[in-house]
Amino acid sequence: MIPYHRPVLAQESVAALQIQPDAVYVDATFGGGGHSRLILNELSDKGRLFGFDQDADALPNVPDDARFTLIHNNFRYLKRFLKLHDTRSVAGILADLGVSSHQLDEAARGFSYRFDADLDMRMNQQGERTAADVLNSYPADALQQVFGAYGEVRNARTLAQSIAAARQARPLRTIADLLAIVDPLVRGQRLRYLSQVFQALRIEVNDEMGALQEFLAQTLEVLQPGGRLVVITYHSLEDRMVKNFLKTGNVAGEVKKDFYGNIERPFKIITKSAIEPSEAEIRENPRARSARLRVGEKALDN
Repeated sequence: MIPYHRPVLAQESVAALQIQPDAVYVDATFGGGGHSRLILNELSDKGRLFGFDQDADALPNVPDDARFTLIHNNFRYLKRFLKLHDTRSVAGILADLGVSSHQLDEAARGFSYRFDADLDMRMNQQGERTAADVLNSYPADALQQVFGAYGEVRNARTLAQSIAAARQARPLRTIADLLAIVDPLVRGQRLRYLSQVFQALRIEVNDEMGALQEFLAQTLEVLQPGGRLVVITYHSLEDRMVKNFLKTGNVAGEVKKDFYGNIERPFKIITKSAIEPSEAEIRENPRARSARLRVGEKALDN
C-alpha cells in the first residue's frame, strides 16, 4: 500500500517546535498526519493539537485522540477557526507547504503530468476553479504571468500564446490536451520543464501565495511570545516569503522601524540558513530534495 504522505524533515521540524507537553500547537498542513503524530507523542494529557487540511481525502487519517482536533479548512483562516475553538494563542505552529504525495499519486486529481486525467489540481475539491478553467479562460498575458511568476518558465510568453491559440479550436480538458501543446515547447530538461508548468498552474488554481501570505500574517497574531513558527517550503517563491516574514514580519521583506528608529524584529531567527534534508532522507524520499526548513521564535516583546 502506498503511504498517503511521507513527512519531510519530520524529526527536525518537530524538534524545532521545542514542545512543552501541556501547551497548544497547530499542524497547519495535516495531510497524512505524520507530523501530527510526532507532536502528539510529545504532548501530555493536558496538551492539545489542532490540524488544518482543506482536502477531504485527508479526513480518514485523523487519529483517534481526544487531544487532536481537525479543522477541515484552508490554513489561511487560522485565527478565525482557532477562535471558534476558544483558542487565542498557541505555543507553536508547523506548516509543511506544497502538494502531498497522495495528491501527486492520485491520477484523478490531475496534479501530475505522469497520468492522463481531467485538468483539475484543486486541493479543496469543493473549490470552483480548476486548472482547465485557468487554461481556457485566462487571457494570454495573464497565463504568461502565471507561468513566469509561479513556475519561472523561461518561454512563458510563447507557451501562453500557444495555449490561447490551441483553445480556439477546442477547450483543453485533460492533461493529454495540455501536454500536446507543451511538449513541442520544452526548453531544457523535459521533466523539470513540465514540473514548472504544473507547479505554476497548481499555485494559481489554489491561490497558494495568497493563502500563505494570509496565514503567515496570522501566525504573528496567534503565537504567544516565545512561540515557534516552523515552515517547510519546496520552491523559491515560498521560501523567499517565509524568509522575509521571519526577518521583517511581512512577506515583502520591508523593514519597519519604531518611533525611535529601531528596526522592528518580530522574530528571533533560529535557522540562520535553511535546514535541508540529509542525503539519506533524499535517497529514501526523492520528493524531499527541494525541501527547506526555516524556524522563527516570536519575540518576547511582541
